[in-house]
Amino acid sequence: MRIVLTGTNGQVGGALLPLLERKHTVVAPSRAEFDLSEPDSLAAKLDAIKPDLIVNPAAYTAVDKAEDEAKLAFLVNADAPAAMARWAAVHHVPMVHFSTDYVFDGGGSRAWREDDPTGPLSVYGRSKLVGEDEVRRAAGPHLVIRTAWVYAAQGANFMRTIIRLARERETLRVVSDQFGTPTTARTIASTLVQILGNSRAEELPAVFARAEGLLHLTNSGSTNWHGFASAIVEGLRSHGVDLKAAEIVPIATKDYPTKTVRPANSRLDLSRLLDAYGLAPAAWESALGEEMGALQTTDFS
Repeated sequence: MRIVLTGTNGQVGGALLPLLERKHTVVAPSRAEFDLSEPDSLAAKLDAIKPDLIVNPAAYTAVDKAEDEAKLAFLVNADAPAAMARWAAVHHVPMVHFSTDYVFDGGGSRAWREDDPTGPLSVYGRSKLVGEDEVRRAAGPHLVIRTAWVYAAQGANFMRTIIRLARERETLRVVSDQFGTPTTARTIASTLVQILGNSRAEELPAVFARAEGLLHLTNSGSTNWHGFASAIVEGLRSHGVDLKAAEIVPIATKDYPTKTVRPANSRLDLSRLLDAYGLAPAAWESALGEEMGALQTTDFS
C-alpha cells in the first residue's frame, strides 16, 4: 500500500514509520509540507500523494497551552482530521486516526469502554473529541484509536522529564491520585501494524469494522504518576545510572495545580482489542523495561 503518515517527528508517528516501511511505501510529509493548522490545504496535498491509506497520529498535544490557543488546537485536532476524513470518504480510502483518554471526564475507577459517554474537561480533550466525531461523520472506512500516557525513549514526555529531574533533585514530588496506563509508542505502533497485517487497502474497511471503527489501545495494567515515576527511577538505578534523587513523594493533584484539568481516571478498557483482533499488549511494567533498555543508546542527559 501507499500510506501517508503524519507526525513522524512525534512519538507514535516516529515509531510507526520504520515498521510501516517494511511492507509499504510510506509518504511522510514534514509539518511544512502537510500543515494541519491549514486544513483547507490538505485535500490538494492528498490529491497529489494519492494514498491507499491515511494514518494520522499528528496532533496539537500541548495540553496546558491549548487553554490559551484553542483556535489552533481545534484547527489541528478537529478541522484537519475532518478535512482528511472527508477526502478519504470521497476517494474510498481507509483512515486511521489517533485520539486520547482526555475525551472522558475521568470519573469512577473502572476502565473506560469505547461506548462509554464522553465528557472532556479541557480544550485539548474537546478538540480531540470533535476530531473523532468528524472522522466518523465523514462516513468513510476508518479506525479511531484512543490511547493514553504515551511515552518513548525519544521526544518530550514524562519518562524523560523524570530522568532529568532525578539527576538534578534530591526530592521529587509526583501526583498520586491520577490513574492510567503508561504506554510506549512502540506498543501502539506494533499493535497497529498487527491489526493491518497483510491486508490490502480494499480489505481494511472490513478489518476496521471488526472494532466498530473505534478502539482503545494502551499497555495493560495501571498505576498512578507516582508509581510510574518510581518505576522509572528504579529502572535507571538497575541500569547503573547515577542519580541525585533520594525520595519520591506522593502528592495530590490539588498540590500541583495546572491550567488544564486532567482526568483522574484514564484507564482504558482493552476488551475490544482482544475480542476484535486477538491482541493483548504487554504489561506497562515490561514495556517500560524495554524502553529503558533503549535509553542505553539514547542521549537523555
